[in-house]
Parts: sequence; C-alpha cells; structure tokens
Amino acid sequence: QVQLVESGGGLVQPGGSLRLSCAASGFTFSIYTMAWYRQAPGKQRDLVASISSGGITNYADSMKGRFTISRDNAKNTVYLQMNSLKPEDTAVYYCNGRTFNRALWGQGTLVTVSS
Repeated sequence: QVQLVESGGGLVQPGGSLRLSCAASGFTFSIYTMAWYRQAPGKQRDLVASISSGGITNYADSMKGRFTISRDNAKNTVYLQMNSLKPEDTAVYYCNGRTFNRALWGQGTLVTVSS
C-alpha cells in the first residue's frame, strides 16, 4: 500500500521550532523527488521546499534560511526542520512525492504558530 504519513505538527509560539516527518511506504522512495507543501486557510497550496533523489534542495523564498528539508533513504523518511516560526507559517503541511509520471500526497499535518 502506497502511503505518505506526516507527523510532527502542533502548536508552537512565534520564534519557536518544529520538525515535521513524512514516512513513506509502498514505493521506491529513493528515486522520488520529495517535497513539502503548505496550505493556509482560504489560500492555495504552495511549495515550501523540495529535495531531489540526489539530494538537491530547493526552497520558496520566504523559507530560505529558516526551513531545512532533508531525507533519509534508509528510513524512507523526509523531514522539514522549521525554525524562527512566524504566525504566517500557520498552515496544513503536506508531504509530496513525485516522479515524471506519478504524484503522491500525504494527509497533511497542522502547524499553528501562535502565542
């Protein structure tokens, strides 16, 4: 069964940190480009960061320097370390895996940044 299962979301104060995890199963994780997207209430789903099968990373401009994406192919897991969180980072964060002809999505994990 193909699955992407996110975890690690929750409530954090402004300036705090969270690490999201996405555990993959049912497909050859190592060949997939993995990414994190987020969707705030009433807004479209936007790319946060991606990491290729070879480890090349890409970030949305507003996340550069604050967020770090990484992957552990031995554990079939992709991570998103989020630091210096702001209230505008509040959103549902989705894990995504893609190849040239397939796209997979997790169910999302809610991150709320509030005092």
